[in-house]
Amino acid sequence: MLQATLNGDSVTGVAGWTDPEEPVLASATALAAELADPIRLTALQLLAAEGPHTMSRLVAALEVSAPRLGNHLARLRAAGLVEVEHAGRHAIYRIARPGLADVLAALSRYAGDALPTARPGREVTADDIAHTCYDHAAGRLGVALLGHLVERGALTAPDGRDEELALGPDPAALAALGIDPAALDTGRRKPATACLDRIHRLPHLGGALGARVLDRLVEQGLLAREEGTRVLVVTAAGRRDLPRMVPTFSV
Repeated sequence: MLQATLNGDSVTGVAGWTDPEEPVLASATALAAELADPIRLTALQLLAAEGPHTMSRLVAALEVSAPRLGNHLARLRAAGLVEVEHAGRHAIYRIARPGLADVLAALSRYAGDALPTARPGREVTADDIAHTCYDHAAGRLGVALLGHLVERGALTAPDGRDEELALGPDPAALAALGIDPAALDTGRRKPATACLDRIHRLPHLGGALGARVLDRLVEQGLLAREEGTRVLVVTAAGRRDLPRMVPTFSV
């Protein structure tokens, strides 16, 4: 096609490349328009990473008014990106299109790779590398841990359809961290969940399993809790061993 163009030959259908009515192009540009707004993008990222949310839960997470968020969710529903189910007085929103979670994760990885951190304008801090989110690890380490466990088949990837992550067919990666899923004491908690990382905009591991993984890393002397803060300090042993245990993590 390029040679024909250079030779001045006519190429049938070239105009179709930029025809806004062309189905794939129209779908891609429509998606880009919805993702261009910070509220809509963040709402989709939360739903894709953590599963269904009630309206009130989204309002609390995004710290916006219910009417303002309702307008954005109406747009996402009209675009076919989210769906809603009414249960009593609650409206429960979830991702509507398969594969959207992958698109959002790829976008966050692209944006994160272009910067030392997802917060431009300052140096990377210890908080960016590892910190606690409730009782589990977040930051670069938390994201890398979940990605590693999914890649190795120990957990299924979050897809936005459910709040819980299922155990995968191969527990070897968990065993390498010193975790036996069968012996996990969950109490009333969900065994494994995904939690959207506020810095990196990618999911990290939560739930009872996330808490146990963090405890185990501290017990092994790979991490230390910084008193009075949420920072997790990567120890000398952690700098040596964590990149071997979780190959996608680096300090």
